[in-house]
Amino acid sequence: MSSQPTWSGVRRGPLQPGEWIRLTDTKGRRHNIQLVEGKQFFTNRGSIDHDSLIGRPEGFSITSSAGGEYLVFRPLLNEFVVSMPRQAAVVYPKDAAQIVAMADVFPGARVVEAGVGSGALTCYLLRAVGPAGLVSSYERRQEFADQAVANVDQYFDGRHPAWKLTVGDLVESLDDEDVDRVILDMLAPWECVDRVADVLTPGGLVCAYVATTTQLGKTVETLRAHGGFTEPQPWESLVRDWHVEGLAVRPGHKMIGHTGFLVTARRMAPGETAPAKKRRPAPGAYGVDYSGPRPSGLPPQLAEEEFDA
Repeated sequence: MSSQPTWSGVRRGPLQPGEWIRLTDTKGRRHNIQLVEGKQFFTNRGSIDHDSLIGRPEGFSITSSAGGEYLVFRPLLNEFVVSMPRQAAVVYPKDAAQIVAMADVFPGARVVEAGVGSGALTCYLLRAVGPAGLVSSYERRQEFADQAVANVDQYFDGRHPAWKLTVGDLVESLDDEDVDRVILDMLAPWECVDRVADVLTPGGLVCAYVATTTQLGKTVETLRAHGGFTEPQPWESLVRDWHVEGLAVRPGHKMIGHTGFLVTARRMAPGETAPAKKRRPAPGAYGVDYSGPRPSGLPPQLAEEEFDA
């Protein structure tokens, strides 16, 4: 297969040997297969010859030897990332879309990503920055990096020219400068805030993706206490499908609920600090039981009774 000039991962024209396709049956069950001349795909509804698929434009239905009907399309990126082999959990499409949009990842951007996991978010970032940008990924574990390389190279049909992968700890290995965006998909993103501040260009943005409320709280408070970022913005997104058949229009029985929290903050210029929040903390927010980072101006211990006046 020839490389795509845009490095989008999207392929057009007739299906070719070596390409990956998605077969979907009448019950919505999906099978991803790589087309190989002379090979057959077997299901509980019989077999399908790969040769009967190769050379046809995508978007058709085919019947297996035992009468099963299947739709044939190339997989979309959101379909590819949830079905690709993985060593680590992937960033789900709903969160990847939020990251690309809310972190304002643009063509030509210089982006640092840590960690790379199985490469799902990397694919979205590479598509967003294009061949003129840079996605510099850092991953501590070699087996995760190896899986990411296999998945990303498979999707783009080769090594994307904007991708640089480093196996190592972000704080110790980071050698990028004047970075536009930093995406932290890792266990303890608060440990990287000082180093991230060093490389982010003024006006640049950091985005952290964390799984638990404990991680969320520590990440937000560390960014807030640093002083060199705007007030952190935390949120999550929930996706619910709908059932629509005639007059039966209702929410679906399944939804993609909590997958992770997102936090964004922008880098201030060197020596500048953002104005302090005017809203007073909730009673007990920084009480005697709180042991995390404290915003500047707060006393070491702020008990509930101090807010009651």
